[in-house]
Amino acid sequence: MYSITIDFEQKGLSPVTLNAAKEGDSLLEILLENGIELHHNCGAVCACSTCHLYIDKGSEHIQELSDKEEDFIDRAVNPRINSRLGCQCVLEKGTGDIKITIPDQTQFLGE
Repeated sequence: MYSITIDFEQKGLSPVTLNAAKEGDSLLEILLENGIELHHNCGAVCACSTCHLYIDKGSEHIQELSDKEEDFIDRAVNPRINSRLGCQCVLEKGTGDIKITIPDQTQFLGE
């Protein structure tokens, strides 16, 4: 099991810690299952960049970045060296702490 701490760039949202994440789940799935919205326009198939997030700690617990994911991260708003797509961040076998930051979701059209 993993402990995941989520920080938000969006004003007015406080950090959240989830303690029930397990191997094989993606960060996008975990967030959505816990009522935390993260856009995912392509339906979580690595065909857009709307589920973009930042891995601040614990990247060793997540499957490695693929070439396809890297191509889409380049299209994300404000990509950084620790940028990943939530749909592609599948938890590996093990336990540990992961810390992520979700970019401001209001920057997308329609918000």
